[in-house]
Amino acid sequence: MKRLTKKQMIIFSIGQLGWSMLSGIINAWLVTFYLPTQNDISIGATQFIKPGLVILGFLTILGLITALSRIFDAVTDPLIANLSDRSRNKRGRRIPFMQYAAIPLSVVTVLLFCAPVKAISGINVAWISVFIVLFYLFMTMYCTPYNALISEFGKTQEDRMFISTAISLTFFAGTLLAYTPFVFAGVLRGAGLTFTWSYRACFIVLAVIACVAMLIPTFLLNEKEFVDTAPSNQNMFKSLASTFKNKDFRVFVGSDIMYWVGLTLFQTGLPFFVKVSMGIDEGYTMYFMGGMTVLSAAFYPFVSSMVKKFGKKKLTIAGFLGLAVAYIVTALIKFVPAVPGVVWGVLICVIAAFPMALLGIIPQSIVADVAEAEGKVTGENREGMFFAARTFAMKWGQSLAMLIFTSLAIIGTTQNKSANDITASSIGLTIVAFVAMAFCAVGAVVLGFYNEKKIMKIIAKNADGEVAPAEPVQPTEVALDEDAPIDAEKTEDVVSDEPDAAADEEK
Repeated sequence: MKRLTKKQMIIFSIGQLGWSMLSGIINAWLVTFYLPTQNDISIGATQFIKPGLVILGFLTILGLITALSRIFDAVTDPLIANLSDRSRNKRGRRIPFMQYAAIPLSVVTVLLFCAPVKAISGINVAWISVFIVLFYLFMTMYCTPYNALISEFGKTQEDRMFISTAISLTFFAGTLLAYTPFVFAGVLRGAGLTFTWSYRACFIVLAVIACVAMLIPTFLLNEKEFVDTAPSNQNMFKSLASTFKNKDFRVFVGSDIMYWVGLTLFQTGLPFFVKVSMGIDEGYTMYFMGGMTVLSAAFYPFVSSMVKKFGKKKLTIAGFLGLAVAYIVTALIKFVPAVPGVVWGVLICVIAAFPMALLGIIPQSIVADVAEAEGKVTGENREGMFFAARTFAMKWGQSLAMLIFTSLAIIGTTQNKSANDITASSIGLTIVAFVAMAFCAVGAVVLGFYNEKKIMKIIAKNADGEVAPAEPVQPTEVALDEDAPIDAEKTEDVVSDEPDAAADEEK
């Protein structure tokens, strides 16, 4: 089968630009749009649903809707993964799902913000409930097959690292684009649009761009030219059970949940750290996020070469510990008030940038490695299920983090249950930072049990069942033409911590 050229890998990564924009819109704007602050209401925002912590005293109506939609999402992840793994479509197992999902996902994203009644109403609650479920359904239909292609398109370690790097960059780019309504909505209001439609107009433009980006790889890449795998014959429950029987995958998922909890605690809390802990305008949040993203991207070219030298496991653990250090520094803000808030913000972003680069690239490649090794051992091609399980871990980690944050951030202050504004205290935010640090530290410890050497040995086996040399092979120079396929025999590399021991053990 053909291997993707670097140009084709970049085309593939554009799909992630699209879905990360839509995901970013939901993450950044759903709460802001439907739970406006008193300041937003004073400049024209509409209240579509009942505000405040009205469900059991600690949940909003929107929070309950989101929680229930996550339960539905937890079911559809393995379902779509299994359907994709078992697909016998003549155009491939993955691309057709992505193509069918792109347009509905883009349309549903916009409709989610178009509640029909311009006042607090149960109809609006029903509207949001239906479209948030549809959003996650179509998102899963696109993302699960898309992520499975990382393993199937990445036929060597070099290919996987290049694809993981490219999609990590497009993910950050899409997420940043999702924040642009912070700027353009105000411009549109100045041009005469209402508060509500200033945001809807932005979402429509972003959704159109995202839809085109998601469709580009489905039309420009012929899956059957690059992938020739037999469909899985297992049903959903057996496939999911078989996936979690893999000890190394269970270890990875355990560490990954810790990562997503820690990361989401920090990302959710960043505007509060800026406004409350640092004592500066929350507008600096965009500058800090943008600066950290650009600096993190600057480290990307070095990650692949570092993987060849140190291995994925060690670098991922280093990423965990680096984020833990950034969280410790965040917690120290309260105890060193003499340092200006902007200085704290810059310091935290600089410390977090490199760990974010490591954790933005390597974990996807680890999942691809485990999926390929499992396929070689069992003969079952269940890449979709492996990536669905990883997505499942991400979503539950994010959901757990949201519950933890809203519980801890208000420690030391009084929460007005009839208002939408979350009242965070410096004490509560300090606790949040320490808890995020703890989750990252635990994630590093858990990942220590991942047997990278065994996985890489399985992948390195050739058609005769022999093990390829375990010592890392330096890649040979390849053609400068980015459209030229990469020579597999010249570039294949096996990462191993102890090459000699690994070879002796196999003998």
